[in-house]
Amino acid sequence: MHASHVVHRSAPKIVTTFQPLPTLSLSPSFNTSYASRQRTPRRHVMGIAGVLVLHGLLLWAIQSGLARKVVKITENTVEALLLSDNLPKPPPPPPAPKTPPPPTPAPAAPAPVVPSTTAPVINVPVAPATPAPAPSTAPPAPPAPTAPPVKTAAVIQPGATCAKPDYPSASRRLEEEGTVTLRFLIGTDGRVLQAEIEKTSGYPRLDDAARNALAKCQFRPGTVDGKPEQSWASIRYAWRLE
Repeated sequence: MHASHVVHRSAPKIVTTFQPLPTLSLSPSFNTSYASRQRTPRRHVMGIAGVLVLHGLLLWAIQSGLARKVVKITENTVEALLLSDNLPKPPPPPPAPKTPPPPTPAPAAPAPVVPSTTAPVINVPVAPATPAPAPSTAPPAPPAPTAPPVKTAAVIQPGATCAKPDYPSASRRLEEEGTVTLRFLIGTDGRVLQAEIEKTSGYPRLDDAARNALAKCQFRPGTVDGKPEQSWASIRYAWRLE
């Protein structure tokens, strides 16, 4: 509901205020000029006529209502001012709506890749035809390995007369004992060609007695693939007191 404002108009009042006229003091110069004007009656008549005309115009304006119009205009102005003071202040204008920024367009989705129905062409390199290998000549078979020769060692002939070495008397008296190793070179006929002491018994008398006696023995010569060959033979002889 809007509040209504009632304005009571009152009839304009015209107040006439009379103020005392100021006291005029006439200077000698003014008196002189006035006296000079009095001497010119034409100017005096014209001044009086002008004053009368002004009064007549003022009277006509009052009678014709010109003064009422001026008062009415003043009254309307006062009324308008009173109305404008009593009217409620208009509400402030609503804030301008914020214009939302234009939406950023979403990036366009990439077009789906449609698999091609055409089978890809695969270039298969063709290997050059390999010429058939020439028949190679088989290398000759290696010769059969030669069988190692069959060897037999020389030994004392079984049943041969071979005297037993005599125990030296000095060694028996001194009770000398020991084992001597002898080495004999046997010829193809079985005889001893050379005799050597390979390992001593510790007593030279015992070593010499064994070598001299066994060198007279008959040996069966060593063979290679059944053929007699000259070879070395070793014999051990032990000296023991009984």
